[in-house]
Order: sequence, then C-alpha cells, then structure tokens
Amino acid sequence: MSEVRIAAEPRTEFGKGAARRTRRAGKVPAVLYGHGTDPRHINLPGHDLMLALKTPNVLLRVDGVEGGSELAIPKSVQRDPIKGFLEHVDLLLVRRGEKVSVDIAVVTTGEIAPGGVLEQPLVQVSVEAEATRIPESVEVDVEGMAVGTQVTAGELRLPAGTELVTDGEALVLQVTAEKTAEQLEAALESEAQPSEPAPAAEAEAPAERDAE
Repeated sequence: MSEVRIAAEPRTEFGKGAARRTRRAGKVPAVLYGHGTDPRHINLPGHDLMLALKTPNVLLRVDGVEGGSELAIPKSVQRDPIKGFLEHVDLLLVRRGEKVSVDIAVVTTGEIAPGGVLEQPLVQVSVEAEATRIPESVEVDVEGMAVGTQVTAGELRLPAGTELVTDGEALVLQVTAEKTAEQLEAALESEAQPSEPAPAAEAEAPAERDAE
C-alpha cells in the first residue's frame, strides 16, 4: 500500500459555526489520535482528502502537525446524509510494523452456474494486518459455482500477513436455487395478505403514588 501525503493545519476554532466556516473554505475538520497521545485537532484540504478516501483504509502521511509528519488511517468518516460531502474525519495514528484491525470488502469475480442466485450476506470481513500493508479487498472466484455452494469467512484466501478477525464459520456467500414464476407469485401473495390483528391489551391500573 502506497502512502498518500496530505497537508494539515492546526484547528483552533470549535463548534458548529466554526465547522461550517471551515467547510466553506474547502477544508474538513479532523481529529488525529492514538498511541496514548492527546487528540490533535486539524483541518485537511477537502478535495485532496476526498480523493484519498476513494482507496479503502488508505494510509495517510499527515504533514504539518505538531511533532512532525504522522502516519494514520481513517477510522470514522462522517458525510452529509443528503449531499454526501465530508463533514468530519477521525484518523488513527499507526506505525510501520504495527498491526491494526480493519474491515475490507469481499469482492466476487466470475459468473455462477445457470439456474442459481448468488446471495452475499457479508460484503465485508474484519481482518488484522500490518498498518502499511492493508489489503483493499479480498476476492472470491464464483465462476461455475452450483446451487448449494457456500463460502465461509474461514475459506477466504487472504493475502500473506493478513489474519481473519471475523468468525471463520460466518457465511460470506452462497448459491441458492432460482425461484420459479409460481414461487415468486406465491411469495408476493403471502406478503400481501393482511396479518391477524393483535388482541387489544388490557389497560393497566395506574401505579399508586408513593406516600408523601
């Protein structure tokens, strides 16, 4: 994993008003923490940060902070729920050789055998990896998988030096039989039927007040 350099500046104003002014200036409020140090409040360039975060678990070299450059990975990214712009980022300090726990995506390649439907209950798994060698994802080749095939987390082929944290028995994906038109129609009819009304609950007697 390559490092992405990003320039930081100290953040001295706090509160919602200050955060809005920071974002209007094209910057994102952030906190740098870890290794028992006091949290450092910084501002980061919004465009550069947005591009960097396109890489999952990106390794950032944060320049311009007190004490010199620091290596960090994103631990919490807050976005505006409607417009999607970055609102705040928490960065965790890391060191070379140090292992960290992160979530990585499970990506499928290939096509399953005809007549089946691919279901994927887990789109991410938790792993432990060296901070400067975090894999972006783990691939599962589903080419030709027949109905009834299952893949658990313990069967994933993780890169060397990466250890699974997720329960190895957890189901990652499976191939189920494709439903017929009759089965789909029956399922829709079942969902459309009104449920039995619940019996009215008896009114409870009001609790007695404590004696004053």
